Amino acid sequence: MKSEKGQSLAEYALVLPLLLLLIFGIIDFGRYFHAYLTVDHAGREAARAASLGNNAVDAAVRNGAGIGLSSGHVQVSESGGEAVVRIVYPITFVTPVIGSLVGPLQVDNTTIMRIE
Repeated sequence: MKSEKGQSLAEYALVLPLLLLLIFGIIDFGRYFHAYLTVDHAGREAARAASLGNNAVDAAVRNGAGIGLSSGHVQVSESGGEAVVRIVYPITFVTPVIGSLVGPLQVDNTTIMRIE
């Protein structure tokens, strides 16, 4: 019988890129999900602040500080007795392969709350 010392190395070399792609894909999905939840929470807090007559942009930026949310991502308007807060936050991927396959994504959240 021939020696099979190089077989495991060859199999490892074939499986390693797929394993790394899977791991970084899980990390990217977690980052996107975290950004989505943070933007959702910041939108609700900003809409609540706007409905009470407070500064909604400051409330959104304060609640979205963990992902680097800035005042440029937040739009506040009032129409028909309702406060409307729209937050658009772009997200980039850690993995270049997944980023080039999926393209640029953004979390877009609109929250409407009645003015009290």
